[in-house]
Amino acid sequence: MWMGTYTVMSLLGLFIQSTLIQNILLFYFLGMCSYLACSNRIQTANGLGLAVTFVLTIAGTLNWFVHQYVTAPGALSWLSVIGVNAADIDLSFLELLIYISVIAAFVQVLEIVIDKFSPTLYAALGVYLPLITVNCAILGASLFATVREYAFIPNLVYMLGTGLGWWLAILLIASIREKLTYSHIPKYLQGMAITFIMTGLMALAFMAFTGINLEKDSDKNLSELVENL
Repeated sequence: MWMGTYTVMSLLGLFIQSTLIQNILLFYFLGMCSYLACSNRIQTANGLGLAVTFVLTIAGTLNWFVHQYVTAPGALSWLSVIGVNAADIDLSFLELLIYISVIAAFVQVLEIVIDKFSPTLYAALGVYLPLITVNCAILGASLFATVREYAFIPNLVYMLGTGLGWWLAILLIASIREKLTYSHIPKYLQGMAITFIMTGLMALAFMAFTGINLEKDSDKNLSELVENL
């Protein structure tokens, strides 16, 4: 339940897989809206990346508990402890709605905290902070983890790695866009056009990892890869 079939080395492989090899933004192209809108400055991108990582990790972990004890087939069998026979009740049709509700609740908490302790960042993120609620990267990662049936710790590692991968991607494009501010760009490529081009080039670079599957590798093979690095 907690580790499943994973070992420490395979967890490391899962972390690398979710952060770099199958980057949620540059591999699946999820979470593009806030990525494009809030990547003008490194400071703003860094704050949003941290916020998304936090929400994704915590909300994804809570959604794991929701799936295990509420919405999965037979998940309500634990109610037999209090004398309620609910093993045959299937609430899987509510799973998507509950996942979104959990994400929305955490975003609201995060918005209050940022407004309290960092008004500058709150003002910089503007309307895109509450829009983390509908950031498809967060919901997508939760659904991916559910489909892949991760145990608790692999799920936590996957969520953290996915969040850090999104954070890495938005920091990379923000640093490039700040540099492009001082560069001579043809008129018709300025603004969002050059951003899409740079995102495509970054995605091509990350595609170099395509075909590597550290999550499924044995401990021996993963150890050899780490030693070679």
